[in-house]
Amino acid sequence: MSDHEEIQKCVEAYYSSLRTSDASGVRSVFHPSARITGYLPDGLHQMTVDEFAEFVQSQQPSPSEAGADEMLEVLSCDVAGQTAGVRLRESYLGMVFTDTFAMLNIDGQWLIYNKLFHVES
Repeated sequence: MSDHEEIQKCVEAYYSSLRTSDASGVRSVFHPSARITGYLPDGLHQMTVDEFAEFVQSQQPSPSEAGADEMLEVLSCDVAGQTAGVRLRESYLGMVFTDTFAMLNIDGQWLIYNKLFHVES
């Protein structure tokens, strides 16, 4: 499988974990040292992977169970050796997010090292 296909698989696993409120799924796609940072309507938010995973898990019923809109679109994916920059849009919790992932290939597995997010108005 190509790097782009492996990255797409990671992005899809990330979104699936959001849709199903799966904390272990979140942890499986992020590097343990990753940070999740961005702006929600109430201001700047900064989280560790564990804090983000707990937030995702707290969404009950899950977006999938609640019948929430599903939308995931990879806008760009630039690979440079064992690093990649990925920009995507997804719907989550009634909002549309633009995310920028910095990713690393560690031991053959692509992981999200940083997530910057923006809520579209």
